[in-house]
Amino acid sequence: MQPPAVPDLAHTHARPVHWLATATAMAAVVAAAGLLQPGPATATTTASGAGPAAVRPAPDASTAEYPLECGGAPVKIAQRASGDLDGDGNPETVAVVHCEAGSGTPPHALYVLTHAKTGPGARVVATLVEAGLQKNVADLAVRDGAVAATLLGYSSPDVPSCCPDEQERVSWRWKGGSFVRSDQSDARSV
Repeated sequence: MQPPAVPDLAHTHARPVHWLATATAMAAVVAAAGLLQPGPATATTTASGAGPAAVRPAPDASTAEYPLECGGAPVKIAQRASGDLDGDGNPETVAVVHCEAGSGTPPHALYVLTHAKTGPGARVVATLVEAGLQKNVADLAVRDGAVAATLLGYSSPDVPSCCPDEQERVSWRWKGGSFVRSDQSDARSV
């Protein structure tokens, strides 16, 4: 066997002190990176030349007054999702709401909320599903500027309210100043 052309170098044989020095240097780099963080990001948008304006957080569904007749029972928010539905750069909130019932499965209503014109709070700007339709809303999501949900319903009045036997996948998208519904699959029994 022929000896190597270069002699053994001291740094080719790592000793514990070398590992300790490397670990200390890496810890110092990580600590420095943690201290040198940029400030918090703020999104801005311009509206018709009015200059930058801060994007508001999504409306709080618990501050809205819903057009739901509950006969004195409280209103319950079952689900909520947020996202920019109208392309203005500010998120809206979509809320599944029903009357609080002692038992059974009360029908749901589905509302789109935006910020109140004056003061804090939210206001209903669209009703996507009315409680009178006797539907329940499941799998609510806001994706790519559209509201998507599964509507659970009943094939006849004889079906117990605990056990919907129909479901349909639907979505709504803001077009021409209103929300347009599209079915994503035919209604089918469950």
